[in-house]
Amino acid sequence: MTPLTEMPPLHPTDEDRRLAALQAITLLDSEPEGAFDALVALTAQRFDCPVSMLNLIDRDRQWVKAKVGTDITETDREVAFCDHTIRGSEPMVIEDATLDTRFAANPLVTGGPKIRFYAGAPIHVTDDHGRHAIGTLCLIDAKPRTMTQEQVDALAHVAIIIETLISSRAAALEAIAIAEAVQAQARQLRRQETVFRQVERMTMIGSWRLDLQTESVTWSDGVYRIHELGPGEQPNLHGALDFYPPRDRAAITEALTGTIETGTPYEIEVDFITAKGKRRRVRSRGELEIDNGSAVAVVGVFQDVTDRHRVERKLRESASTDEVTQIANRAEFNRVLEAELQAARRGKPVVLALIDLDDFKTTNDTFGHVAGDDVLRAVGQRLRAPYLKGSFAARLGGDEFALLLTDPELVADAPAVIGTLLELLKTPVQSRDVLLPVSGTIGSARPGPGAETVRDLMHAADIALYTAKRNRRGTAHAYVPPALAAG
Repeated sequence: MTPLTEMPPLHPTDEDRRLAALQAITLLDSEPEGAFDALVALTAQRFDCPVSMLNLIDRDRQWVKAKVGTDITETDREVAFCDHTIRGSEPMVIEDATLDTRFAANPLVTGGPKIRFYAGAPIHVTDDHGRHAIGTLCLIDAKPRTMTQEQVDALAHVAIIIETLISSRAAALEAIAIAEAVQAQARQLRRQETVFRQVERMTMIGSWRLDLQTESVTWSDGVYRIHELGPGEQPNLHGALDFYPPRDRAAITEALTGTIETGTPYEIEVDFITAKGKRRRVRSRGELEIDNGSAVAVVGVFQDVTDRHRVERKLRESASTDEVTQIANRAEFNRVLEAELQAARRGKPVVLALIDLDDFKTTNDTFGHVAGDDVLRAVGQRLRAPYLKGSFAARLGGDEFALLLTDPELVADAPAVIGTLLELLKTPVQSRDVLLPVSGTIGSARPGPGAETVRDLMHAADIALYTAKRNRRGTAHAYVPPALAAG
């Protein structure tokens, strides 16, 4: 960690080379990418921190590539905490920015987002001139907090994963560029045909050409491999499209037709079924081939991206799922609750129930965390009971859970539904050779006057939960707006 008394120079050394390395990876001002978004969300979940960001430090600005818990897209470099982080090789941790002379007067501390805690690990890329810090993976909180050395090391490890992802992304982009360049010159240079076949094998990429007059299709060896077909088979347009499921076939037909009619290149990622029945994920790019001013063909590249797609999907699932209970986590709950509130404004019914497990700390202290985890898993399963059809369950943290009732019948009969859940929660949990007692207290609230936003609805349900606890644990209470209570 960087000591608070250490004051690095205004800019890192070899700044021009650092900026050149940043530009070379083509991440600045790029569109959101699932793998980076998922890793940043996973970082916020791993450290239970409300804000996590992947930032890139440009010449005069800090640009946000991926984020969770904030709407910030960029800031001036001169106020960026991450500008200090990239000057060192180790993570920088600021436990309370108001006590740090470098940051106490920073507008990001004195104003929104009112940063108190910051932890950032530098992100590096390597080129012919060496290793360059081009950005950071950081955690931010509006409250002071500390980090153990083990947590600091874990943050640095995630930063290394992001470095590897950036390197893989750059290699894939470079491979595609090579493939496209070789395809354009393949008719002229036999040597480049050999290079292209090598690239195909290494990157699972192939090239193709559709003759617009005959509708015959020419594939490279790489495309045949992706289709799991022998090179001797000669497809036509309709035969080639038969490898796609109906919805994806319609999407790629529309993209291809658009290129033929408008001349605009297309790029699309779709599902695909090989000749041997294996489901794959592929990316296809195509553009017109012009000869003497007329369009004669569509040429392009074809890539099997199944492995990358699978990794991104698992990362997205990991970022939205609680590890112990396998139900939604707080970040996913906040997203779904916001969507349900928007639907409620259009008349869709919803009830929010907050559930606290009674004396859960005693269970942990008496029987250990393994037993505690068994209780949490059992509660997660009970919140997905068949009678709670269409409901959304989440673990908010510790022994606190949330349930969104969205089925009209369940919402209309919410008190009885919650009463049934209270009884279901009281069923003891078997953990190894011990039968553990369980119960929960529930506070519920509906959207309405004074409870129209996520924060206000959560506050209303929290008031109801506190009232139920004050009356008697193991009971439920529904929030009543003050105006109705007074009436």
